[in-house]
Amino acid sequence: MQLGRSADVSITIQEKLKCVIASELGCNIFRIHSQLRKVNEKAYEPEIIAIGPYHRGKPDLSGMEEHKLVYLKSLLGEKIEKVATCVAAVKPLEEKARKCYAEPIALSSDEFVEMMVLDGCFIIQLLLKFKQKDLIDKTDPAFRLEWILNSLQRDLMLFENQLPFFILCKLYETIELPDQESGLIDLALNFFSDLLPGHATARENGNPQDNIKHLLDLIHKNWSTSKLKPVKEMTSGTGDMALIRCSMELSEAGIKLEKIAQEDIFDIEFENGTLRIPTLAIEERTESFLRNLVAYEQYCGDDRINIVTDYVTFLGCLIKSEKDVTKLSHHGIIQNFVGESEVISEMFNKMIVCIVGPSRNFHYAEIFSRVNIHCDRRMNRWWAKLRRNYCNSPWGIISIIAASLLLLLTLLQTIFSILSWKKQ
Repeated sequence: MQLGRSADVSITIQEKLKCVIASELGCNIFRIHSQLRKVNEKAYEPEIIAIGPYHRGKPDLSGMEEHKLVYLKSLLGEKIEKVATCVAAVKPLEEKARKCYAEPIALSSDEFVEMMVLDGCFIIQLLLKFKQKDLIDKTDPAFRLEWILNSLQRDLMLFENQLPFFILCKLYETIELPDQESGLIDLALNFFSDLLPGHATARENGNPQDNIKHLLDLIHKNWSTSKLKPVKEMTSGTGDMALIRCSMELSEAGIKLEKIAQEDIFDIEFENGTLRIPTLAIEERTESFLRNLVAYEQYCGDDRINIVTDYVTFLGCLIKSEKDVTKLSHHGIIQNFVGESEVISEMFNKMIVCIVGPSRNFHYAEIFSRVNIHCDRRMNRWWAKLRRNYCNSPWGIISIIAASLLLLLTLLQTIFSILSWKKQ
């Protein structure tokens, strides 16, 4: 019995060592750990297609395997020599590609290379068809049925569903395309443009392909053009950063919520008691999109680039109930395409479960600090209480006006009485 327990402990230690070794080797495609996954497992699981080894062979994803061959044929043609050229190009990169995955891949060399070629060519052809509509076959279900294309956009950005970007680059360079003016990065960003709840563009200085790990990393590097910088040591008097209140409480404390026309949804501003926030469109895929980016940032191990995690933390503070969602929607800060406000409030409440407070380099630290200072000022609290208790209805406003007039008349009467007494 004791031996069995020792074996269990040994296995646990070995699993932990694998994670350490994976990190040291520079792996960048991980399986989501259970603490994140258990809150909403579906957010990390592909709906219709498996890319790479982690979800390969799942019965519910088998329908797209034949479609990969169809795309391979349409991309390369029927000449077997072109297929052989792609295989020959990918084969020398096998060992490097295997090291990108945090877990050992139980595939033979031929199986692994075949998977890289099939999945890579499928992605390239899909990106090309999305850009060049004349390549689309009328019978292609990916473009004939909108829900399939939406699912493909979602599945191809999942953290567990990635190919090393250098594999895609090698295949793209190897395949003789009639028009290669559109680079692979531009094609990918164009493909994901419908999914991003904001603006994405290639950086002015370009993104060297060698610096991109996979498609999710590409999205992360190009989604935000925010000039917000991480702020260190913005703490409250207690030694911990004080979180801001929810949107209803901020409003009651006298802070005005306002939509701001910004291309980058991370560019939040606070000035003169007004919190200005860009509009966030929320649809069915938004939770999966944000969750996978947060997971990616957590595995990066660098909280200086945690812009998405910090943004989700910010929204998680603002949204505690469906009333908060309704209020933000009323101000145009949230565009609700999922239906009930309760769905969105539950989404953010669950999303911040595995985020342990603001990061050490929190992008919104200064805004949090200034918002809390504003809320703690006695005059601001007094005015907020006055508006909440007496200015929340027409009758309340009428009673305040009437009381003010009565006070003014009383004051005038007193002044006239004093002047009359002095004349006597």
